[in-house]
Amino acid sequence: MHILLAEDDEQLSKLIIHKLQKNMNTVDYAPDGETALGYALMGGYDLIILDWMMPGLSGVQVCQQIREQKDQTPILILTAKDELDDKIRGFDSGADDYLVKPFEFEELVARIRALGKRKPLPLKEEVLSADNLYLDTKTHKVTRDGTEIILTQREYQLLSLLMMNKGQVLTREVILDRIWGYDAEVTRNTVDAYIRLLRKKVDKGYSKKLIKSIRGFGYTIQK
Repeated sequence: MHILLAEDDEQLSKLIIHKLQKNMNTVDYAPDGETALGYALMGGYDLIILDWMMPGLSGVQVCQQIREQKDQTPILILTAKDELDDKIRGFDSGADDYLVKPFEFEELVARIRALGKRKPLPLKEEVLSADNLYLDTKTHKVTRDGTEIILTQREYQLLSLLMMNKGQVLTREVILDRIWGYDAEVTRNTVDAYIRLLRKKVDKGYSKKLIKSIRGFGYTIQK
């Protein structure tokens, strides 16, 4: 499963991520509510785990905003709040399940397994497109106007991330986490460097530039 974990307790987060990855899951990590909401709205998750008390937006607020977008991805809220009124508020926000801290990891796994069965696997789009640029996710072949573009592995990962979210602005932090991992020792400048390399291969020689910089925010690819 592809899971989004939003939890501001770094020690607990590392433990949960380690345990989930041992169970063959892939995990994206958000340390606060605003980052979690940005990740969630990009889609592609089988399950979202939200801590109730986080900096910025709370887990309940994130859950509400996800549901306002008609996104029905299963959501599990983690919290130290165990009063009935708190549980009702959590469910009213759109959460599918509620787990009180401290908890046994085996129970978390069981809840995740049960929630994972609720969401049918979507049919993945095999060929991504943006204007006259095409990326085949099965063969990894990239073409523009019928001309093949040879990319490195990182360039391909970056381009596919942009194309899967075409029209949306991805921050450098989101790109770093999605491509290199949240604990990778790379900087925001690494993203800028790869964007420059990608532009030389994708946009050079074309009057219409597909990869755009949004000053102060990040990058996007035109539809």
